Amino acid sequence: MLADLALTQHILSVISGAAVGFTLGLIGGGGSILAVPLLLYLVGYPNPHVVIGTTALAVSINAYLNLIPHARAGNVRWKEAVIFAVVGAVAAFVGSTLGKAVDGKKLLFLFAILMLVIAALMARPKKVKPGDLEGHPGQFSLWKLILSAAIVGTLSGFFGIGGGFLIVPGLVFATGMPMLAAVGSSLFSVGTFGLTTAINYASSGLLDWTVAGLYIAGGIAGGVFGARLATHLGKSSKGTLNFIFAALVAVVAVYMIYKNMSAFGIHL
Repeated sequence: MLADLALTQHILSVISGAAVGFTLGLIGGGGSILAVPLLLYLVGYPNPHVVIGTTALAVSINAYLNLIPHARAGNVRWKEAVIFAVVGAVAAFVGSTLGKAVDGKKLLFLFAILMLVIAALMARPKKVKPGDLEGHPGQFSLWKLILSAAIVGTLSGFFGIGGGFLIVPGLVFATGMPMLAAVGSSLFSVGTFGLTTAINYASSGLLDWTVAGLYIAGGIAGGVFGARLATHLGKSSKGTLNFIFAALVAVVAVYMIYKNMSAFGIHL
């Protein structure tokens, strides 16, 4: 099931990982959604299921690494983060099991539709109110937290994504925690969901450890440069970059839909 890649493809794996890490460091989210199409179409990895399992591990490790500075800064609400991660991990296992059973082309077609949704959400201007930054800790709801974790975890496992773009609003919705705390806390779940999905895929031989290592190495280096550049950019510049990246995600998604629509009997 694993592909025998050429040296050029190994180099492209590092570059792809760096691109994902750079984007995450620069705009703070969304970059991992490109991990699958980059490995699939730029690197040229032939097996969609191995691609999903491999990128899930890479996203997981990068999330855990990014969690460290947030934890040191006190941006992680550990109680809520652990509950969300544990419930979501169980759901991610179920979702990834379902994902393995779905035809690769169909899975990629559905993945591309999800990318379009993410692109639309990223392109929307974010209006942050003072209350969003301060949070409302009195609104903590255990059942809302469990429900949000179950839904997000299932989607994360099924598509092999970190799901941070869903985890952050899920945490805010269920707990009323400040936005910064939600971002920091979400990384624990992103890492846990990705690790759960990766282990599930690895148990079926659907994980390329070498490529995952190259992706992770590239992601760490890219993340450092992205974070440094982010500190030198104003809010308006970041907003423009966010919009441009959303457009890129949408273009890639349309391409993926075109390439995989035949799985549903659609032909142009």
